[in-house]
Amino acid sequence: MQKKTAILKELRSYFMLTLGLVIGTLGWTAFLIPAKIVGGGLTGIATIMYLTMGFDIGLTSLVINAFLILLAMRVLGASFGIKTIYCVLVMSGLLTLFRPLFEQPVVSELMMNAIIGGMLAGLGAGIVFVNGGSTGGVDIIAMIINKYKNISLGRLLLGMDVLIITSSFFLVQTSSIETVVYGFMTMAILAYTVDLVISGNKQTVQFFIISKKPEELRKSVIFEAERGLTILHGKGGYSGEDRQVLMVIARKSETQEIFKVVKQIDPDAFITVGTVMGVYGQGFDKIKI
Repeated sequence: MQKKTAILKELRSYFMLTLGLVIGTLGWTAFLIPAKIVGGGLTGIATIMYLTMGFDIGLTSLVINAFLILLAMRVLGASFGIKTIYCVLVMSGLLTLFRPLFEQPVVSELMMNAIIGGMLAGLGAGIVFVNGGSTGGVDIIAMIINKYKNISLGRLLLGMDVLIITSSFFLVQTSSIETVVYGFMTMAILAYTVDLVISGNKQTVQFFIISKKPEELRKSVIFEAERGLTILHGKGGYSGEDRQVLMVIARKSETQEIFKVVKQIDPDAFITVGTVMGVYGQGFDKIKI
């Protein structure tokens, strides 16, 4: 049973990776590249090479990524490397497949191409990151740094993209101040979207539960909701009665499950829920300094 669950979990992970890659690739091929907006990252480098020398974007990305994949497997582990190889191969194929389908951008307004393209590219990259993969290129470098330092992936990507976008002004003949500015706008939107997707997935909440049935609730939270908890000893300010307070830390996505368990045991329980800035330790994030 556990083996079957693990296989289904892995299949879901690869499905989400593929979905993220399709969304991200559409952002580049349907909006940014045909509008001649050079973004950051390896795709930005490949776009510059396409606009200046006519090189196939997918093939260029694949070749450059070969070295970086080996680096990722060494530093981040073999499982990361396997998913990265999959992501790089799929995205390179999608870039080659989708690029000829959009000779002209989907919308005519340059700013709208920058906004929509950046949002789609960021959404796709965020989904890929959340599921343990990478679209390759500078993303790999960002994830290596993020492994050891508490620096957001979005900020790392934005910083490395500045040089790539700026260089497009001097290398691409069709480039102008306007397209460079739109390139920076695209990357800012992309970085913000990546952070939004990742923080939304990892957002943590803290429950304080006061109930007349603390022991039943304790068992249900642990065995049904499958969450750990801490029992705090409190005293009613008005009644003076001793009470047990259950403190539960969970992912935001698990909130409904916690409420469901509490409602089944004690619908009249007193509950407070608060957003926690960061949780470090077993089952959550590791401390990186």
